[in-house]
Amino acid sequence: MASYLPSMEKVQHAVLGPRGGDKVADLQKETKEMSDKDRLTTDYGVKQTSADDWLKIVNNDKTGPMLLEDPFARERIHRFDHERIPERVVHARGSGAFGKFKLFESAEDVTFAPILTDTSRETPIFIRFSTVLGSRGSADTVRDVRGFAIKFYTQEGNWDIVANNIPVFFIQDAIKFPDVIHAGKPEPHNEVPQAQTAHNNFWDFQYNHTEATHMFMWAMSDRGIPRSYRMMQGFGVNTFTLINAKGERHFVKFIFTPELGVHSLIWDEALKLAGQDPDFHRKDLWEAIENGVFPKWKFGIQVIPEADEHKFDFDILDATKIWPEDLVPVRYIGEFELNRNPDEFFPQTEQVAFCTSHIVPGIGFSDDPLLQGRNFSYFDTQLSRLGINWQELPINRPVCPVMNFNRDGAMRHTITKGTVNYWPNRFEKVKPATHEEGGYVEYAEKVAGIKARARSAKFKEHFAQAQLFWNSMSAVEKNHIINALGFELDHCEDPVVYERMVTRLADIDLGLAQTVAEMVGGEPPKEASRPNHGRKAPGLSQTEFPGSKPTIASRRIAILVADGYDQVAYSAAYAAISAGLAIPMVIGTKRSKIVAAGGAGSTTPHHHLEGFRSTMVDAIFIPGGVDSIRALSKNGRALHWIREAFGHLKAIGATGEAVDLVNKAIGLPAVSVSESAEVQDSYGVVTMRETKPGSLSEAVDIVKGGAGFMEKFFHNIAQHRCWARELDGLHTQVAY
Repeated sequence: MASYLPSMEKVQHAVLGPRGGDKVADLQKETKEMSDKDRLTTDYGVKQTSADDWLKIVNNDKTGPMLLEDPFARERIHRFDHERIPERVVHARGSGAFGKFKLFESAEDVTFAPILTDTSRETPIFIRFSTVLGSRGSADTVRDVRGFAIKFYTQEGNWDIVANNIPVFFIQDAIKFPDVIHAGKPEPHNEVPQAQTAHNNFWDFQYNHTEATHMFMWAMSDRGIPRSYRMMQGFGVNTFTLINAKGERHFVKFIFTPELGVHSLIWDEALKLAGQDPDFHRKDLWEAIENGVFPKWKFGIQVIPEADEHKFDFDILDATKIWPEDLVPVRYIGEFELNRNPDEFFPQTEQVAFCTSHIVPGIGFSDDPLLQGRNFSYFDTQLSRLGINWQELPINRPVCPVMNFNRDGAMRHTITKGTVNYWPNRFEKVKPATHEEGGYVEYAEKVAGIKARARSAKFKEHFAQAQLFWNSMSAVEKNHIINALGFELDHCEDPVVYERMVTRLADIDLGLAQTVAEMVGGEPPKEASRPNHGRKAPGLSQTEFPGSKPTIASRRIAILVADGYDQVAYSAAYAAISAGLAIPMVIGTKRSKIVAAGGAGSTTPHHHLEGFRSTMVDAIFIPGGVDSIRALSKNGRALHWIREAFGHLKAIGATGEAVDLVNKAIGLPAVSVSESAEVQDSYGVVTMRETKPGSLSEAVDIVKGGAGFMEKFFHNIAQHRCWARELDGLHTQVAY
């Protein structure tokens, strides 16, 4: 595989900014690197002479009993027996990386928090992405909400934004957390299904909680099956507050938008990947960082002055509602990137712990009832996983000084010298900080009301924003939501569940409800439960986020070859793909050396056709060569590769004799192919029958309407999918 590993100097520059290296340096205190000069020891430091045999009674003829006295063997088994800690109740399956945050516009008009006002800072961060429902061993590509949790190691303390890739949630009040998660998890009688919402209990809950209507529409959209962690938006979900130097308070939501654009898998692709490569998203993130193509996001805020809190037809503290961007625009004030993979998964990615209650001066909480419960839950849940001293773990500890009178507890690391461990004390040691010294001061909010188990009036409206989301989708996205609901409800065996859900969909859109009813066997409603208001909002459809610029960077592009391939076309494509910072992956009929036509060159494939599938790449290119194409034409898997890529709406490129192979595999009159040296681009299938020296350029400028073969091929890849294939129904006419 082509490697774009940056030099150590570049890596250090990327990670170590003005203060960006604070966390890296902090972790070095705990980091060991093994070498051939090291010798095996016990945990208590004694060197061991063997790691292969338990101490036992033995002679040349007989092996006798093992001896319990062997401290080395007992320590190894003792440690092995206790390697596992409880997995997270939710977000158990995850992957993470280190990076940095940089502010490019001060937000001092709304906050005095230095991380959001000091544009000279570079703040180290750690991000953990995750699925919600599945266990640690579940697949990456299941349909689910994705966690997007960020830990900012600021100079004032750790600030955590425990975000998701969807801006709303299923419930308004945190007391419902156990119910929504129990309903989504495997059913209690048989522990089935794993990491799936396609079952009776989940959809029973959705029907019985109308507040979940908006959220399940997002979950059934393409947002539920992202192409990559690097291509997801992130949303803080809850409403926080910002306080400026004047003591004025604003309500705020946090939004992160990826530089690469917001893109998703095709559902058939997601299903297959769950079996073919269950670690797909983990590998994708690791691979991009290792190759120096660091993922980046813009950091944005939506801000509402405190005086305007009640000026909307929804409650801005309701976590099942968005703040529509036409009403509250996003203000992008910074960016962050991920540029360093963990050194060891368990002590870093698995032991990292995030809390919504971790805030710094200038940032505060709102009365969002979901946030208030999360503040308790996220703090509390660390006890069963990591113990009371979890904030002393290297990945969790701040880079700023920590000093207090917290003491003892299991696995305490810190040694605090002195004769007092309380405040006030006669030495006046460790005084509480003043506001001027950076102490956190709560906003003096005036609160009046009655104590009751109730919700305010605006919290009781549950359908307007579900309609807004549906109305704002493109035709392709609406079709995907329909198919997702059809799949999910098809897996509900109880007629009560899917029949009632059809009536719920009629609260959103009559046509949606009728179409899904036909698919799943429910009674199609004859009229809408309530009128659709017809409004749309910007920022909801993924089509609005194609990426900051057209690029193939970090995309996997397969090159299919057999003996006798065209070396000129192969070499030009490989070089152009590499120059574009994409990853060329050579896929052969075998993994041993493959020789080009006329012995002009050779290559050793990264994988063979049966060991790797088209689902694992973003596009495929096939160079010509009479013998190569003859062999591929007789190979059913090679034909399947092409058909599957076509069905998944991926760009396909072919030159020379490979044009006939592609034409044979797809076999649709609507898809035209080149008959000459002229480049033909038909539904994202880019072909050129006659190649000449210089006709395949290695330096490619990706623009719409480019004339050359590589320009057209790369532009199609940069578009992520050829949606016209789906809109015109071509993807359903090819078996894959």
